[in-house]
Amino acid sequence: MSEPLPLNIGLCGFGTVGQGVWKHLSANLAELESRLGAKLVLARASVRDLKKKRAIKVPAKALTDDPMSIATDPSIQIVCELMGGTTLARQVTLAALRRGAVVVSANKALICEHGPEIIATAQRHGGHFFFEASVAGGIPIIKALREGLVANRFPRIYGILNGTCNYILTQMEERDAPYAAVLAEAKRLGYAEADESLDVDGWDTAHKASVLTWLAHGVWVKTDQMIVEGISRITPADFKNAAMLGFGIKLLAIITRDFARNEISVRVHPTLLPEGNVVANVSGVFNAVSVTGDVVGTTFYSGRGAGQDATASAVISDIVDAAALLKHGKGAHLLGEVAASPRNRGRLAPPESIRSRYYLRLTVKDQPGVLARVASVMAKQQVSIASVIQSPADQPGAASLVLTTHESNERAMGATLRQLRALAAVLDQPVLLRIGDFE
Repeated sequence: MSEPLPLNIGLCGFGTVGQGVWKHLSANLAELESRLGAKLVLARASVRDLKKKRAIKVPAKALTDDPMSIATDPSIQIVCELMGGTTLARQVTLAALRRGAVVVSANKALICEHGPEIIATAQRHGGHFFFEASVAGGIPIIKALREGLVANRFPRIYGILNGTCNYILTQMEERDAPYAAVLAEAKRLGYAEADESLDVDGWDTAHKASVLTWLAHGVWVKTDQMIVEGISRITPADFKNAAMLGFGIKLLAIITRDFARNEISVRVHPTLLPEGNVVANVSGVFNAVSVTGDVVGTTFYSGRGAGQDATASAVISDIVDAAALLKHGKGAHLLGEVAASPRNRGRLAPPESIRSRYYLRLTVKDQPGVLARVASVMAKQQVSIASVIQSPADQPGAASLVLTTHESNERAMGATLRQLRALAAVLDQPVLLRIGDFE
């Protein structure tokens, strides 16, 4: 019996994730080949600096500083785009797909910005695009939506998709520590980037939410079509107030669909979760996703959302799926079917359709009649107050007012905030958090 033809793998990008993929794939190669009945060859990898010393030893002849040479190499059937960014990464991805290759990507920003073009190119030229590692690291959430839960429609998906933010919020809560101090520590430990804005302002989570929305509903939602808010204005006092009310605080991506109205909403923001909620109890750098399907009910997924090993695990999972597809014709994605299905032609929900209860913190002048003026503004927008907590503020002559509301909507709360900012008695920008009533 002749030896099976090898399936050659090329890595475009050889940073933390790329080296993790090479290391773990090399270590488990014999077992994976036995399962697949196929020979896998780590053929080439592109690097920025050919002279740089690396922890992972790779034959010099396998290295190149030209990722496009891997993307266009007809002998490489599986191309892993692990560079990051959306310019060269897009060019490499499209070049590989145009020659019918399989592309494996961990690049959520690329998928969010260029997903329709990438999928269309794959379908037009017979290529395939796998992207398990782009969302939630080692948690197989994309496989769950694409395969295990394919019989379901999804009225709600929500969860923690950024380990940096979850680490910062966990430390703030547990140590009663201010945001700036915890952020500085997270940078020292390597949990936060030197420029932390992509994480803490919510954009990394928004990119991932865009990918999940397309998988669940066949609709591409850009980040400028979402509510996206970060964590930088949360204080230790907010955690104390939330605990008094029976809540914790997490940065969540929330994707909901009202199938009767055929409306989809996608939002990313800090959210008060009841202390008994399973997502509320996920701490540190871990991610967690709750998926509610109309057939299966609610399922829950948790694990490490970032780091070399977790992301490499997801990339290798996609490489194995790609190899199975090339070798046996199995494991093909339902990408075209998802996008084309009539049931997935939803529209974005208007602000008045996005409903929630709210937590509102105001720093106000400590004088009689202020609460009445605030209540009057809220009443004009038909926002009903459920509870009030009043305490001294940090600055002299000021008080902190914390109000929770009964259910309202984004349009009414937006108008309320605008009018509250105009009050002379309100001394600082209001802090508005949503309350997650998901049970």
